[in-house]
Amino acid sequence: MSTLAIVAGPAIPALAAQAQTVQEGSAPAFRSSSLLLETLVQAGPTVKLVLLLLLVLSVTCWGIILYKSLVLRRADKASQQFLTLFTRASSLSELYHACRSVPRSPLLEVFEEGYKELSRLLSPSGGGSPRSSGGDAVVATKPGGIENVSRAMRMAQTRAVTELERYLTFLASTGSTAPFIGLFGTVWGIMTAFRNIGMTGSANLATVAPGIAEALIATAVGLFAAIPAVVAYNFFLSRIRVLTADMENFSADLVNIIERHLRKGA
Repeated sequence: MSTLAIVAGPAIPALAAQAQTVQEGSAPAFRSSSLLLETLVQAGPTVKLVLLLLLVLSVTCWGIILYKSLVLRRADKASQQFLTLFTRASSLSELYHACRSVPRSPLLEVFEEGYKELSRLLSPSGGGSPRSSGGDAVVATKPGGIENVSRAMRMAQTRAVTELERYLTFLASTGSTAPFIGLFGTVWGIMTAFRNIGMTGSANLATVAPGIAEALIATAVGLFAAIPAVVAYNFFLSRIRVLTADMENFSADLVNIIERHLRKGA
């Protein structure tokens, strides 16, 4: 019994000291969060309005980022599937009918518009097919000819790029304006600090701290809203440029295929 007391006696104070050390280590983090929340609650109405606006911009930007990530990933995957069909198809007509089994993609839209325009050139009634007999002469002699096909694909490419770039202007606008909105809150917080100094006639820390804290929080939230928006905008824009280049290269390849077919039939 005495041996147990001897062993347990020094251990109990050691455990108590260790628990006190853990509590003291977590206390600063808790106090920091509490002070931040207290500063937000005690902020003036103007700074609160600025923070609310920045929060709305940030949440909207993150929603757009998630949406555009899914859209561009699907567009990349569907375009690769279409290119696989394009390389395996033995004729444009076969490719056109096989495209019904693959998801929609920018390349598919460009091809469909070019194929439809080529079909209209092959038959005045619009019901022809790129494999119709005598169609080569129609395409070769009809005013516009291959240029009509190229124009139709360029229009489809423009529509596809416009769709891919949807909502990107919001990211760009947020990235360029959010820091200035935060700066407005910063200036207002500093004005509040100077006003407190004028009202109290004292420039001690207790007088200027609330206004300066509001100013710094507004600056931080403005940067928090702007930085992800700018990074996402540049990232999405680079991916859209890759898809645009793919559409341009595909259009040029398709026109070359049609021209080679016309030269062989001439």
